[in-house]
Amino acid sequence: MNDAELGAFRRRLLQLGEELVSLEDTARRGSQTVELDQSSVGRLSRIEALQAQQIALDSDRRRQHLQRAIEGALRRIDSGDFGYCFVCDREIERARLETDPTLTRCIHCADHAG
Repeated sequence: MNDAELGAFRRRLLQLGEELVSLEDTARRGSQTVELDQSSVGRLSRIEALQAQQIALDSDRRRQHLQRAIEGALRRIDSGDFGYCFVCDREIERARLETDPTLTRCIHCADHAG
């Protein structure tokens, strides 16, 4: 991969990271302590509030995982390892990287990993 291609992937990864940071505030508000809506009474309102909180927490975990994957991809760009499979050291197909630049395995190794 040439420098221009790596630069394009770097910009895309940085943009993804910025988008995650902008979503962080919204997620934080959703994962705060559940407060009951005083106009709604009963178990269902509490269950709904707990479900909303759990959805927000799950979303936060996924966002943190993606942030770590982005940081890892940026480190691989810096070290010259970006685009190579961690398992077999072959190049990861460009089409796969275009879809998800955080990938660390080629299609063959990803299929065998389960």
